[in-house]
Amino acid sequence: MNNSVQKKSNLKQIKIDEISINLPNLKNIGESKVSAVTKWLVNTIETNANVKPGFLLPSKPEIAYLLGVSIGTIQNSLRAVEDLGYVESKQCIGTMVRDRDLSDKNFRKLTSKRETAINSIKKYILEKNLKIGQTLPSSRSLAQNIGCSQNTIRQALQHLTSSGIIENSYERVIKSLDFDVKNSNNKTLVNKVADDLKNYINGNLKTGDRMPAHDELSQKFRASIKTIHDALKSLMGEGILLARRGRYGTTVIKMPDDKNVEIKKETSIFASAPEAAFYYYEKTQNNIKKMIAENFEIGAKLPSISELSKQLDLSPNTVRKAVHNLAKEGYLTFSRGRYGGTFVTDIPDEQAFKWLAVNQGYVQTTATDNRL
Repeated sequence: MNNSVQKKSNLKQIKIDEISINLPNLKNIGESKVSAVTKWLVNTIETNANVKPGFLLPSKPEIAYLLGVSIGTIQNSLRAVEDLGYVESKQCIGTMVRDRDLSDKNFRKLTSKRETAINSIKKYILEKNLKIGQTLPSSRSLAQNIGCSQNTIRQALQHLTSSGIIENSYERVIKSLDFDVKNSNNKTLVNKVADDLKNYINGNLKTGDRMPAHDELSQKFRASIKTIHDALKSLMGEGILLARRGRYGTTVIKMPDDKNVEIKKETSIFASAPEAAFYYYEKTQNNIKKMIAENFEIGAKLPSISELSKQLDLSPNTVRKAVHNLAKEGYLTFSRGRYGGTFVTDIPDEQAFKWLAVNQGYVQTTATDNRL
């Protein structure tokens, strides 16, 4: 792995007022905003003297505010511009203008979910022998056929629109068949980082060792913390890592090269982070249920999330998730508007709290062993 990683502090970032000329008109246009913004970005990179190879573009929020569009629109437009070879997204740094005559070897090119979906849609067109003028299935059908989310499909369709392969991402009418299908063995960014993490574990750790913190891994593998999180999650799914709340952190419970290693019971005495989080939300839900049973009637309006947060001494996010879970159970309902809020639809019975930290499966196994 190349250790000569560029630092953001050493790079020139273009100021927003240096590109705030010849702004596109995004009202009453005959194409998507993503397509229009993509064309403007390409033109800016090609013609603006302030935009040079090796420079970082202004941040996405700055560009979004300048054009009056959402950050999601800018994100999708930058992805399309990157596919055209004008910029390159640098993890933890920003979006850098590329020298199209040179290859930057300080950063590896990683395949995203969107790029995989783009390739899969192209392959679908060829396999189904679709012709120019025919329409692709809905984004929902494509997502089910390809095996990815609808949001990823929408991003892929927007790219195909900007590339001139389909008429627009909403009608999905095929406009051109002049495209190539890449080798389908490309891995996504998360897959590649997961492989790097496996190599790191094999070379540096042993069973029982604790993984470094997310931010340390982010710097080490030149990937965002979100990518590191997703890669670690995939290793948990393979039984290589176990995440536990608090100071215990994420622990190696099986070496990646070990094929048939049974996880010892003592390594599972604590609930995994997702399980522990579930118990925590359940405890919060039970607190709210008890409060409803003792203080409210059917039809009564609950305090706001912020008020409940202060009352229960919990974060608003924790309270919000607990309230939404209670709504799914039929105890609460939401109403919008001037007289809206959260209303009681059923009075819950008092329930006992479940233990937060101990893995329930371990308790059951231990109880069974003690009876033998």
